[in-house]
Amino acid sequence: MPEPYKRSRSLRRLQVKVPGGRTSLHYKKRKPGKAKCGNCGSILKGVPRERPIKMSKLPKTKKRPERSYGGNLCSRCTRSLIIEKARTIIKVK
Repeated sequence: MPEPYKRSRSLRRLQVKVPGGRTSLHYKKRKPGKAKCGNCGSILKGVPRERPIKMSKLPKTKKRPERSYGGNLCSRCTRSLIIEKARTIIKVK
């Protein structure tokens, strides 16, 4: 019987083939949910779904898209926000 903390469904059960030839049960923590847009709530593309320790080891360019508001807003919301800002600047002048 597994240890009490391993009986929880918060851990993923992985069948791993070990060097001896048999398959062993490994327990891993589950991945977090997908990153969502701060404006519309849609899932962000180009943002990995990893645990914080693995995210900290990734280079900055792999953590989010290389554009303004990358990793916070989806491309559609970013586009509309930039257009709206450009309109307000033109009105002020």
